[in-house]
Amino acid sequence: MNRVRNAVLHGFAMASCAFAVPAFAGAYVVTIEQMRFDPPTLTVHRGDEVVWVNKDLVAHTASTDAKGFDSRSIAPDAAWRYRVSTPGRYTYRCIFHPTMHGTLIVEPAP
Repeated sequence: MNRVRNAVLHGFAMASCAFAVPAFAGAYVVTIEQMRFDPPTLTVHRGDEVVWVNKDLVAHTASTDAKGFDSRSIAPDAAWRYRVSTPGRYTYRCIFHPTMHGTLIVEPAP
């Protein structure tokens, strides 16, 4: 019985680790799909990398207004990487589809 219990506990421990580690080898992922950004709000730390992955049928951008970032066009099945350097709250949108918007919150490095 202890073997079964230990196996179950080990399985839960391993599964919880999967959610704690960012995808794309240390990067945080924002998926672009069905005309929205997912997650719509993401909190990272200075120096982290964020990857926007376009799984939609059309091109999109991830663009802030002044002094932020601009992915330019991200084709379907393509991705854009950005290493954040300045703490702050960044509201971004798709230039092609202005109703699509998201928020990137950058905190100081831990």
